[in-house]
Amino acid sequence: MPNRGPSDTGAGAEPVPGTGHRHRLRWWTELPLLLLVYLAYSAGRLLARGDVSTAVDHGLAILRAEKALWLNAEHPLNRLFTEHAWIGVPADFWYASLHYLVTPAVLIWMFRSRRVHYRAARTWLLLSTFIGLIGFTLVPTCPPRLLDATHGFVDTMAQYSAYGWWGTEASAPRGLGGMTNQYAAMPSLHVGWALWCGVVLWRHGGRGPLMRTAAVAYPLITTVVVMGTANHYFLDAVAGAAVMGAGLLLTAPGLRFVDRLRARYATARAEAMTGVVPGATAGAVTGHGRAAGADPVRAPAGVAVRAGTGGSSPVVGGGCQTAAGERIPRQRKQSAEHGPRSSEAGDGSPAPAR
Repeated sequence: MPNRGPSDTGAGAEPVPGTGHRHRLRWWTELPLLLLVYLAYSAGRLLARGDVSTAVDHGLAILRAEKALWLNAEHPLNRLFTEHAWIGVPADFWYASLHYLVTPAVLIWMFRSRRVHYRAARTWLLLSTFIGLIGFTLVPTCPPRLLDATHGFVDTMAQYSAYGWWGTEASAPRGLGGMTNQYAAMPSLHVGWALWCGVVLWRHGGRGPLMRTAAVAYPLITTVVVMGTANHYFLDAVAGAAVMGAGLLLTAPGLRFVDRLRARYATARAEAMTGVVPGATAGAVTGHGRAAGADPVRAPAGVAVRAGTGGSSPVVGGGCQTAAGERIPRQRKQSAEHGPRSSEAGDGSPAPAR
């Protein structure tokens, strides 16, 4: 079991590079962000509806590609699910529900128990989802269940619709089929999100056998389910895994970009609150009566200069820490007895006190 620091238990805060501040993750900011992204994703799926004939052509092209690669896992799995209701019905429930339950549950668990890793995991998921949305837009694909019956596929969701809340249009509830895009099959984000859950559980869920088994089984079973229910091709599942890989590669650069923006915002906000504007000190008059950036005033030879003053505040008396014009005790007496030491002080030494 990995050790958990304070930030793993929900009290952690992430440092913002370039500032002295730490950014705390709050559920009331994370929840609206995730809801906004999901609504954008759902709306994007609807807007990405392409021509049906184009989607069918893409689906048939995938079948031909799989045939050329000697891949044909969809047909035997689909026959198994349609011939045995005790397999097909649970598979339909798996497809229609776990996609929307397990992923948020893992996100919440990461936020509460592994917060130091939550931000990277959340960013990985969001970036991958947006990449998948690009795929839906560019490559609308007809799933196997919507192909002509001559291709040998049966829609198990329609066959077993009496057992669940879904109708004949994908996994949408009855009467709401028009609110989903049935041709958003490439890539399979069912498989992509399941893979994300598996990787997160494997990396952060400890070394217990139950957690490790769930981390491996969930994405594998999901891959079998999407093919057995005729909702996706095998290459859709491969594309879903590739999308998650691309999102993972973009996570670190994306976080650095957001951190730079946050650091600039924090700096600008601090300057606005304190009234300090960048570059305002250039040419401004300092407390010593000279403009910043001007040549420093050189102290007379033999007179020590206070460190950090830039030569504008000489220290009379060498090693003694006194201000300009302040006399050292017995200075008048010593000056009268010994007189000026021009040979030691040099031409620029101050005149003896009178």
